[in-house]
Formats: sequence, structure tokens, C-alpha cells
Amino acid sequence: MRVRPLLGAAAGAALLLLTGAGAAPATASALAPTGSVTVDAVGRIAADGTVTLSGTYRCASSSGPVFVSSSVSQGASTTRHGVGGTRAVCDGAEHRWVNTGQTTPGALVAGAAHVEAALVELRTFSGLPLPSFHAVQGQDVTLRQA
Repeated sequence: MRVRPLLGAAAGAALLLLTGAGAAPATASALAPTGSVTVDAVGRIAADGTVTLSGTYRCASSSGPVFVSSSVSQGASTTRHGVGGTRAVCDGAEHRWVNTGQTTPGALVAGAAHVEAALVELRTFSGLPLPSFHAVQGQDVTLRQA
């Protein structure tokens, strides 16, 4: 079993469930996470529905594993398609991320799209791993045929 798709799915699910809600109240000892994430202006889509998105991220510290998750939508549809997840290194340096995931063929086409990328840390609160967002970025992109 491949781990990368599972990590992307977990990060994407956390993003969808908790967007705007926050993970948990911060305690005095828990520093607010900080970081940045960007999305490249061009993504790729293959005939079989495979989408590749990319960009950069930066974070300085973490107490748990950190991932870059991404999703894409097109047109007036409210459906967001999760596109992989990449493990992030929080060392203060800028790094590239590339996420690849397969959607149903025909669900997305070459052309204008909107990508959401999130830098998400899984922190333990009361024994449960909960997402803590370091950064979220929305970006209009162009999907080009791969």
C-alpha cells in the first residue's frame, strides 16, 4: 500500500472538515503556527484525469508532522478535487512542493481553475492528532494538457 496517497487524503479531509473552524483553542504553551504557501500559476492535467499542482512553502518549526495539501475546482462547481499531499520540512527555508492525484476522467479539463493549498501540521491535543494550519493560499491557475 502506498503511503503518499493516504497522507494526502488525510490532510485533504482535515482541510475540508475544519476550514474556517480552527483546530482547537490555543494554550499558553502552544505557539501559533506560522508559515507561507504559494501555488504556481500553471498546473497539468492528463487525459486519464491525473492532475499535478505545485508551488513553494516555508515554515520555521513544528511539533508534529506537516503536509502541503491541495485541491482544485473549476467553473461554478462547488466540488473540490483533492490532489495529493506532500510531507513538508519546517526548517525556515523555502521548499518546492508537487502534488499529483487522479480525478475521474472528464471531471476536470484544460483551462481556468482554482487551487487551494494548505500547510497543515498534525498536532496532538488531549491525545488526538488535530490539524493546525500554518498557511492557506487560494490561487486562480491554468490547467494545461500534459
